[in-house]
Amino acid sequence: MNWLDTLRNAALALLLTTVGAAQAARTVTPLDGHWQFTRSDVPGAAEPAFDDSAWAAVTLPHTWNVPDGETGGTAYRGPGWYRRVLDIKPGAAQRRFLEFDGATLAADVWVNGRHAGRHEGGYARFRLDITTHLQPGRNLLAVRVDNSKLPHVAPLGGDFTVFGGLIRPVRLVETPATHIELLDHGGPGLRFDIDKLDNTSTRLKVQVQLRNDGAQPAQRQLRLTLRDAQGRSVAQQVRQLRLPAGAAETVTHLLTLTKPRLWQGLKDPYLYRLSAELLDGREVADAVQVPAGLRQFGVDPQRGFLLNGKPYPLYGVNYFHAGRPGRGVAVGPAEIDEDLRILMDMGLTGLRLVHYQHPPHIYERADELGLVLWTEIPLNSAMEETPAFRDNLYAQLRELVRQNHHHASVAVWGIGNEVYRADEPIRALLADLHALAKKEDPARLTSYAHCCAPDDHPMALVADLASYNRYWGWYDGQFKDIGPWADKLHAKLPGKPIGLGEYGAGASAIQQEDPPRRPEPGGRWHPEQYQALFHETYAAEIAKRPFMWGTFIWLGFDHAASNRHEGDTTGRNDKGLVNYDRSRLKDAYHLMRAWWQPKPVLHLTSKRLANRPAGKVDIKAYSNARKATLELNGKTVGTVDVIDRIAVWPQVDLAAGRASLKVSDDRGSSDSVEWQIDGCSADALGTQRVLQLPREGAAYGAPHARLPLGPKEFVLTFDDGPKPGTTERVLQALKAECAKATFFVNGEPLYQHVELAQRVKSAGHTVAMHGHKHSAFGTLPAKEQLADLENMQKAYRYVIGGEPAAWRFPFLAETPELREALAKQKVTVLSADVGIEDWVQGQTPEAMADRLLKGLREKGGGIVLLHDVQDQTAAALPLMLRRLQQDGWRLVHLQWPESTR
Repeated sequence: MNWLDTLRNAALALLLTTVGAAQAARTVTPLDGHWQFTRSDVPGAAEPAFDDSAWAAVTLPHTWNVPDGETGGTAYRGPGWYRRVLDIKPGAAQRRFLEFDGATLAADVWVNGRHAGRHEGGYARFRLDITTHLQPGRNLLAVRVDNSKLPHVAPLGGDFTVFGGLIRPVRLVETPATHIELLDHGGPGLRFDIDKLDNTSTRLKVQVQLRNDGAQPAQRQLRLTLRDAQGRSVAQQVRQLRLPAGAAETVTHLLTLTKPRLWQGLKDPYLYRLSAELLDGREVADAVQVPAGLRQFGVDPQRGFLLNGKPYPLYGVNYFHAGRPGRGVAVGPAEIDEDLRILMDMGLTGLRLVHYQHPPHIYERADELGLVLWTEIPLNSAMEETPAFRDNLYAQLRELVRQNHHHASVAVWGIGNEVYRADEPIRALLADLHALAKKEDPARLTSYAHCCAPDDHPMALVADLASYNRYWGWYDGQFKDIGPWADKLHAKLPGKPIGLGEYGAGASAIQQEDPPRRPEPGGRWHPEQYQALFHETYAAEIAKRPFMWGTFIWLGFDHAASNRHEGDTTGRNDKGLVNYDRSRLKDAYHLMRAWWQPKPVLHLTSKRLANRPAGKVDIKAYSNARKATLELNGKTVGTVDVIDRIAVWPQVDLAAGRASLKVSDDRGSSDSVEWQIDGCSADALGTQRVLQLPREGAAYGAPHARLPLGPKEFVLTFDDGPKPGTTERVLQALKAECAKATFFVNGEPLYQHVELAQRVKSAGHTVAMHGHKHSAFGTLPAKEQLADLENMQKAYRYVIGGEPAAWRFPFLAETPELREALAKQKVTVLSADVGIEDWVQGQTPEAMADRLLKGLREKGGGIVLLHDVQDQTAAALPLMLRRLQQDGWRLVHLQWPESTR
C-alpha cells in the first residue's frame, strides 16, 4: 500500500470517528436522480401543483446542449427547468442547505413554490439555506437554469460551447444550528495559510468560520488536527468557544509542525489532512477536513517557475473539461480520471484549467498526482463597462479562490483570457481583479493570457506573470518566429516573468498528408502531420529558453465549439493532442511524450497513412534516446542520431507491396507499423512521372504554350466536380490503374461535398479551381468575375487547404480581366489540348476511347479534358485507361510547389 492509499484510508477513518458519532449533525445526501426536465420556459413551473409528468426524466449531471452544442449549428441558449421531490425526515438537523456544484449560467431555485435564491455564474459551487422553506415529508424542488448570454454574467464570449443545465452534482447538506460556515462563496469554511516553511518546521495560520443560527448562545470546543498520510496526529489545538445566538465568527489558530514533509510536485506529492471539528460536549457536532500540501511557489524572470525555492520547469496543456461526444460536459470523476491518466502518461508537470472554474475532483486529483495548476475565471473575449458585470467577476473570483485555496496544486489564479480590446477600461478591470486576487490570497501568483494588443501593453503586464497566446505557423507567421519573439520580449522586459498561455495547431487523426502543405486554419483539411511539424519546432525552441515561467499547449483534447466549421468535424476545435472521444493519440502527443516523459519513448510517425504510393519518403520517429535504428522488411536501413527528439531516415525507397517498418533505440524501446504500398500490376497504366510547374502565372494548353511533355505523354484532367457517385467511380478507376489526375472543382459543390473532395486530395490527386459557380465569365462584369474568383479561393482554402495554384475557365472561355488577376496572383491557367465532348450523351465506352486515342495521336499528346460529373465518362474511364496503356501512352501528373498567403 503506498502513502496515497494510506492517506485515503486514514481520511475515511477520520470521517467515521468525527462524523459517524453524530450522523444527524452533518449529513450529505446526493440529489442526482429522479429529476424531471424541459428545455423551455414554462409559466407556473415553480408551483408544487404543476404537472411535470410530460417532461423528460433525467439524472445529473445533465446538459441540454447535446447534440446541438457539438454540431456546428446555433446551440440553444435559453432557460430550462428541473423539478424533483425532496423527502425530509424529522430529525436532529436544524439547518438544511442545497449545494450545487455547477448550474450554467444562472440559476433560480424554488422550494415549495417559494423563491429560495439565485446564483449567477455557471461553474462554481454555491449553496442556499432552505431551512425555512421546508416542511416534514414531501417537498417540491424546482430549478430554472438559464444559459442565455446575460450582459452582466461572465463569460460574454469565448471559443467554446456554453453547455446549459445542472452540469454538476446537487446535494442536500444538513447540519446542527451551530456549524462550520457553508455560505461563504461556496467555500469549506476552513482555510489555512502557510505562515512559515522550511526544512525544520512549518507554521500554519488556520481560520475556521463558525455560525450559530440558533436562538440561544452555544458553548462549543473547536479542535484543529493536522494528520500525516498514515492518519497520525502531528499537530493539534483545542479551544473553548462561546457563540452568541445569530452570530458568525472567524476563529484563527496557529499550528506548528516540526520536520515537515513537503509537497514536491510529481516527485513527491505528499499530503497531510487538516480537520476542524466542532464539539458539543464529547460529541462532534460538525466537522470539515481538507488536504494540506506544504509547499511554496515562486517565479524568477531568469530561471522560470520555482517550487520550494528550486527551479521546476512548468509545461503542460490547456485542459477544457472532460467532455465526451453525446454527453458534453455532463460527465463525472471517471471521465476526469481517464483524462488525467492520458495526460500524466505524457509526462507534463502542469495544467492550465480553462476558461472557468472546474469540478472539485480535478483539483483533488491534481493535489494527489503532483500537478501544478493555473485556474481562472471566465473573463473571456469581451467585457461590459458596468458595475453589475464587474461585481459578477469579483464574485466568481472570490468563489474560485475560497473554494480552492486549500489545494496544494493551485499556483496561479487566472484573471482573464484574450479580451479583444486594448483600452483603459479593460486595463483597469484587470488591475482590479489582480488586486482582489492578491487580497484574497497574497501567497499565490496571478496571470492574464494576452493575445491581441502589443506585448508590452499595460493590460498584458498588470498580473504577476505575463502570459501570451501565440500561434505562429497556424494563424499567421511561421513556426520559427516563436524563438526570436521570446528572446526579444525577454530582453525588453527583463524583470517580468513571461510564458506561453497557449500555442497549437489543428489536426485530424483521419486526415493524412505526408509531407503536409500548410492548411487553412478555418478550412476542412487539417492533416495530422502539420500539427506535428508545428510542435516539433515549438518544443525545440521552448527547451532552449528556461526563463519562460510556463508553457501550455492548446489543447489537451479536442473540445466542442459550436461556432466552428473546420477540420473533420463541424462544431469542434481540433487543436487537441488527443481527439474528442479519447480514442486517438495524435502524433504530436507522442512528440511531447518524447520531450516530457523521463521513461523511454519511441514512436513511428504517420502510422495512420497506411496506404501510400510507391516511391521515396522520409521516415520519422520520436524518441528520447540518443540513437535509433530503422528496419524495412527485416533489413536494416540505418542508424541515425536523435536530434531534438526526432530521428529521420531520409528518402527511404518504398517498393510496391507490404512495407513492414520497425524502429528501435538505444534505450531498449521499439515500435513498428505495416503500410500497404500502392503498386501497379505489370500492365497498369501507372503514373510515369510528376511534372512540377512553377507558380508564375503562366498559361498552358491550346491556344497557349504546350506543357513540356515528352513523346506520347499526356496529362489527365477532370472538370465540374465533385459529384457523389460519378466522382467516386472515377477515383476507383484511377486507383485501379495507379493513375493520378488533376481535378478542376467548382466552389459550390466543394462546400456541399467536403468529404468527397478531401478523398480526391487524399488519394494523391491535384485539386485546382474551375470557378465558384461555373459561370460564363464573358457575360459578367469584371467586378463579378473577381468576386467569383475570390469565393472560389475561399472554398478551396476551407475544404482543401493551402493556396490554389491552377485555374481553368469554365467552357474554356477566357476573359482578359480574370487572366490579369490570375497572373498577378501567380495562378497557372490550364486550358486543354484534347477533348472528346463527353457531355454529349449517348456515347459508348468504345466510341469514347477511340475518340480519345485519335485526339492524342493528332495532337501528339497534351492536356486531356474530361468531366467527372458525367455518368458515361465514369463508365468509360476504365476502358479509356486500358486502351491508353496498350497504345503506349505515358501519364504525367501535374503538381505545383506549396504556397501560403
